[in-house]
Amino acid sequence: MLRRLFGLVRKEFAQILRDRILVAILIWAFTVAIYTAGHSNAMDVINVPTAVLDFSRSPASREFLSHLQPPYFKMVGYFDRDEQIAEWMDAGKAAIVVVIPPDFQRRVHGRGQAQIQVITDGALSLLATVAVAYVAQISAQYSVTVLEERGGFSMRSGSAPIVEERLRVRFNPNMSSAWFSSVLELMNMLAMVSLLLTSAGLVREKENDTLDQLLVSPAHAFEIFLAKIIPTLITTLALSGLSFLLILRPAFHVPIRGSLLLFYSVAALYVFAMSSLGIAIAVVAKNLAQAMMIMLLVLQPMIFLSGAWNPPEAMNPWLRKLSVISPMRFFIDFGYGVILKGNGLSLVAWDIIGIVVLGGAVFTFSLLWFRRSLAR
Repeated sequence: MLRRLFGLVRKEFAQILRDRILVAILIWAFTVAIYTAGHSNAMDVINVPTAVLDFSRSPASREFLSHLQPPYFKMVGYFDRDEQIAEWMDAGKAAIVVVIPPDFQRRVHGRGQAQIQVITDGALSLLATVAVAYVAQISAQYSVTVLEERGGFSMRSGSAPIVEERLRVRFNPNMSSAWFSSVLELMNMLAMVSLLLTSAGLVREKENDTLDQLLVSPAHAFEIFLAKIIPTLITTLALSGLSFLLILRPAFHVPIRGSLLLFYSVAALYVFAMSSLGIAIAVVAKNLAQAMMIMLLVLQPMIFLSGAWNPPEAMNPWLRKLSVISPMRFFIDFGYGVILKGNGLSLVAWDIIGIVVLGGAVFTFSLLWFRRSLAR
């Protein structure tokens, strides 16, 4: 059996390496795709194109505007009239415009309440929300400074009562969303590539009528099934290791706090299950285009229910219960726990159990379906 299986695995590796387009897709998926996801999907907002319309033109307004500094804000223009606001925002030259009213200086040093106006491009909803939050924080800090000047005391010296807030962020002290995005893309690629390799390989056999040659060979259905999965398992795990060495660590400085042995042991089970599902897809599909469409129909609900885009705690209660049928949910929780948090086996045991149970069900279903298709 081992000799037959080894021969079939060699054949599968030869088919993969012979397809230059597929090899390029695999390398792109675990390098360029993860790199771009870490940057483009990052929630950090920096270098926001900012313009200013200062009607006050006073020392107070200049002091306030001096706080709009890089890397969060990038000054791109100073306006003289209202019409320039619409012109620049319609042209995409400015994402936010800070408007200082004429009485800003008088209200800051008087007894009134000074106000500013922030106009944002609502088409960029994330950028607008975060940028306004930044400006609100700067305004609050500036208000504290003004109050200290008015009262003649310093809140920092302890001469006035103050509630001091000290935030401590665990696991991601700098709150870099690139860590989250890049690791998430890596785990998504493990699933997508596993489905792609196995389904494309088996569909290609059907299209070239070489599957019949396997049926008349001494190899059993179980051996053919394993021979389709083992190359996918080795390829995806090797390429994910390449991602750690070339992308996650050098480009984003993602820490690896947990055991890589534990991560790859469970990742092997996960890839094995997803590869089995890829074979089930290939059994149904008549050509590669159909296989790709079915793969998307299967993969999208799994991603929606996995908590990758929306945490399970924020889901509708019945969707949160339904999410337990997605092996991706358990693997994402497991991956974040091991890589970013350094969790040990005891803390990720339930995630591993979920992967094993769902993976075992998918493997059994796919194997039975594959045997049934060969028996026809």
